[in-house]
Amino acid sequence: MSDKTVLVTGATGLLGRQILKAFQSNEWNAKGTGLSRADGQTILKLDLSNDSEIEKVLNDVKPQVVVHSAANRFPDKVDADPEGTRRLNVQATRTLARLCAQQGILLIYISTDYVFSGKPGEAPYEADAQTGPTNLYGQTKLDGERAVLEEYERAGKDGLGVVLRVPVLYGEAEMPAESAVNVLMDVVWKAQGEDAKKVKMDHWALRYPTNTEDCGRVAADIATHYLKATDKSSLPKVLQFSSEDKYTKYEMCQVFGEIMGLNIDKIEPNTEGNDPNASVQRPYDCHLSTRALKELGIDVSTQDFVGWWRREGIRNLGLMVCFASSVPIGPDYIPVVGVELGRRSLTAGLTEMDWYEFRIIV
Repeated sequence: MSDKTVLVTGATGLLGRQILKAFQSNEWNAKGTGLSRADGQTILKLDLSNDSEIEKVLNDVKPQVVVHSAANRFPDKVDADPEGTRRLNVQATRTLARLCAQQGILLIYISTDYVFSGKPGEAPYEADAQTGPTNLYGQTKLDGERAVLEEYERAGKDGLGVVLRVPVLYGEAEMPAESAVNVLMDVVWKAQGEDAKKVKMDHWALRYPTNTEDCGRVAADIATHYLKATDKSSLPKVLQFSSEDKYTKYEMCQVFGEIMGLNIDKIEPNTEGNDPNASVQRPYDCHLSTRALKELGIDVSTQDFVGWWRREGIRNLGLMVCFASSVPIGPDYIPVVGVELGRRSLTAGLTEMDWYEFRIIV
């Protein structure tokens, strides 16, 4: 049994799963928390709105490190439930930070590039750049950052509370809607066929899609580096990680269309400076500088966006096809970058994944 223990909040989510895996692969004793999908063993049930539950989990697990990835991270959902979002993104974060600081636990708080205004000409943003969120989601995450740093300063534990900002994420997902990137593949599928309606897609805001596996690796590397440091007070309190791959949402749809051999004629680029599919507008360019991580000697390399989707993304295609099961996809097979998808029925339900099969042809 490893003598290093980490607790990952939100461990059943898109990012949390990969953070947990990264620590496990580095031979940590890794535990996660979740609410509705806890198994009671690796994933412990935790209601982050309940202070006593947080305290109990910390006392039971006794971690040296906590990675706090649980959050309401969808801007449109944040605006629909501002009070609930503040309870999770800010109040629960402050409680967790206070309890971790009291026990001398290293806390890595996952934040977002949306703490910046993203005005044209300002990016890339250094970790100490002036913040200025343009939506409520970014503001709650910034308030969460401040809560973490304030609680550790109050406890005299500088260097044990650290913020890690990341941009829009993609990667292995249980459902396309888990990721603002993965879900665009579903959009491309639904844009096929004569009856498909035309949709407008944002071709203005610049995004830097970053793989969750890379984020997990970086979080584990930060934990190792900070625990080993003898003078923790000299360590950066805010770190940033991001891919350098730059795309608009429309350009990501182009990538998916090319990979799947599907046209995107019914997806129209919108360059007017607003996302036609979002109720909450996103900033123009919040590109994060990774300078602080590099200065610590932490690897900031990332997987190539197109390469990952060609290599790994096809594993998600079964789910994507189910979502687009009414789309005419030909009598036999759809060619997809060296893979053919056997189609037994166009009426497959979302849970009947066995109606589809992959057949490698390369």
